[in-house]
Amino acid sequence: MQVRGLLLLLALILLAAAAEAGKNKKEKAKKDGSKCDDWRWGPCVPNSKDCGLGYREGTCKDESKKLKCKIPCNWKKKFGADCKYKFESWGGCSAQTGMKTRSGILKKALYNAQCEEIVYVTKPCSSKVKSKSKGQ
Repeated sequence: MQVRGLLLLLALILLAAAAEAGKNKKEKAKKDGSKCDDWRWGPCVPNSKDCGLGYREGTCKDESKKLKCKIPCNWKKKFGADCKYKFESWGGCSAQTGMKTRSGILKKALYNAQCEEIVYVTKPCSSKVKSKSKGQ
């Protein structure tokens, strides 16, 4: 009977400790949070050069925050790092310009970025001719 009582007491102590740990996590989340719901975020500004780690500043009423951000080094500078597009396949090569084109439709604008709905990208045509080898 005493063993059963000790196990019950131990279970209650563990339950109380778990509840306290959960309460501390909630309090930390409230400390970092803000009552403001209308945040305006600026572009990601890299710490050096034009890509890599950086920060983004946000304002809401009289509050301001800085968030860490990252600009990939292969990003399309014309569109901005906060505009994500779904691109079609490359079109055929234009004999007049020697370029091929494809378009992209806006998929997502991060941090309320001002993005174009449709963008067009061109690149030089490949001078190599791809040949398919047939196995025998």
